[in-house]
Amino acid sequence: MKMILKEIFIVFAFLFFLNVASAQKNKDVYMFSYFMGNGEDGLHLAYSYDGLKWDALKNNQSFLAPQVGKDKLMRDPCIISGPDGKFHMVWTVSWGEKGVGYASSEDLIHWSEQRYIPVMEHEPAARNCWAPEVFYDNDSKQYLIFWSTTIPGRFPETESGGDSGYNHRMYYVITKDFKKFSETKLFYDQGFNVIDGTLVKAKNKYVLFLKNETRTPPEKNIRIATSEKLTEGYSQASEPITGDYWAEGPTPIKIGRYWIVYFDKYTNHNMGAVRSADMENWEDISKMISFPEGTRHGTVFKVSKKVLNKLK
Repeated sequence: MKMILKEIFIVFAFLFFLNVASAQKNKDVYMFSYFMGNGEDGLHLAYSYDGLKWDALKNNQSFLAPQVGKDKLMRDPCIISGPDGKFHMVWTVSWGEKGVGYASSEDLIHWSEQRYIPVMEHEPAARNCWAPEVFYDNDSKQYLIFWSTTIPGRFPETESGGDSGYNHRMYYVITKDFKKFSETKLFYDQGFNVIDGTLVKAKNKYVLFLKNETRTPPEKNIRIATSEKLTEGYSQASEPITGDYWAEGPTPIKIGRYWIVYFDKYTNHNMGAVRSADMENWEDISKMISFPEGTRHGTVFKVSKKVLNKLK
């Protein structure tokens, strides 16, 4: 009887450790897409197991060279994992064009043909399309693509407060397949120059992280707005969640009990981060994080260890 019980115990112990090993093998890891310099060489990727220490992949070389747009840049690469099993990416193709870049991949290594999406070509005076983001909405089963554009004369009350005449507002399109797109509409305007929006769903609300781009008087900080609807009704922006430095390119993710928002301290030439358990009280944890040298802002997202192992 004792021998039988011992054998049963050994079998259960073996199965337990097998399940633990399998869980560890399949556990998601964190990925960060970013650009370097002016975005000339394209997409860079780094990974992390804890969201604090980030290591570059491919010796910090580019995974994908930009091919669309007159300037052929790949700035602000935003990547999400869609319900179709593909990674979808949008990016800034130029400092002064009226469209954004798009490509998809199943493994972050092999990418589809790059496409230029002319989201603001209908606006003759539009100066740019900066920092596009893509967000999948589970409720409507659609993708939202949004970005910031300056249209001279459109919002005259804040035209004198920007850099070099830039006076941005956020705009959006909706798509289900990245082939057909809705009409471009205004996404966020609360009476100030705004860029670098990024979106998550939390506490049954859409939470929009954004940069107040006002230069005079200087703001250049990260704030939050919320809405119960995907494309409208966003609140006035909160007080800054970043500190006494200029910050841009926020990207949020929940790790454990904390929401962490990474951003680019672009005048200091390094990355920063804040965290919060309730999205109201924020703690600066910039000293706790490390990124590859030369990292500029991008997007944080999860991948499987299988995907990571192929990238390595």
